[in-house]
Amino acid sequence: MVTSMTGFATETGEAAGHAWVWDLRSVNARGLDLRLRLPEWLSGLEPKLRGRINENLSRGNLSVSLRVQRAETGSPLEVDREGLAVVLKALQEVEAGAEASGFVLGPTGALELLGFRGVLASQDRMEAEPDAAVLDGLVGSFDTALASLVGMRRAEGDALSLVLSRQLDEIGELTARAREAAAERQNSAAERLRQNIRLILDNADFADEGRLAQELAVLAVKADITEEIDRLEAHVGAARELLRAEGPIGRKLDFLMQEFNREANTLCSKSGSADLTRTGLDLKAVIDQMREQVQNVE
Repeated sequence: MVTSMTGFATETGEAAGHAWVWDLRSVNARGLDLRLRLPEWLSGLEPKLRGRINENLSRGNLSVSLRVQRAETGSPLEVDREGLAVVLKALQEVEAGAEASGFVLGPTGALELLGFRGVLASQDRMEAEPDAAVLDGLVGSFDTALASLVGMRRAEGDALSLVLSRQLDEIGELTARAREAAAERQNSAAERLRQNIRLILDNADFADEGRLAQELAVLAVKADITEEIDRLEAHVGAARELLRAEGPIGRKLDFLMQEFNREANTLCSKSGSADLTRTGLDLKAVIDQMREQVQNVE
């Protein structure tokens, strides 16, 4: 089964006067790379979330973000008295240092103070001990978002599987064409070789005709591409089996693509005919296209 590494999901929820939005986005990666952005007061959820992700995903660069808002009660702005005290103390130290250096700073207004980080109660400091109902709701909605993400990756994987299957069909057809071209080349090359041997033997005196035959046989073996074609056909069969297999197959497919490319390169270097060279280049083009698609397979 082909599963894509690309997908996204969004899930909202609310409980105990809190509302939140989960945002999950996944792209391809060599391994499983996780980036979780949670409010500081909910950082304790991270191990649990990582465990759930590891149970469902094996590869991909996954970004998880959570935004939480608390229902307003009374004034829409709430001053963090501890944070304000820290800012005022720092302000006094700055003013004292400036005065000691001969500088006079202008007065600081209330609006300016409100702009300092920590003066207003932030969402990260909403709860010293998060409410159990909030935690349960957050985890439940995260599970829903994760399931949606997995579903999207599988749906995209189904579409990707069709693309890969078509590309394997094309590789199979080109390999069959290469076999036919190689057979035609072998027949014509054998006839030319026989003619050249007769010409050489008729016009030269060789002390060891057996050695000449051995050297010619070695040249014929070096030019033979039967093994490369056989391996290409075997790789096509192995790739088709992987597309039907359960579990992550991306790394195995990527290895096969390297083998495909190696055989196609060897075929081109040993082709010896224009038709076979064109077929080899067409093979390399399709293999490169398929390799790009494989990079997104989990």
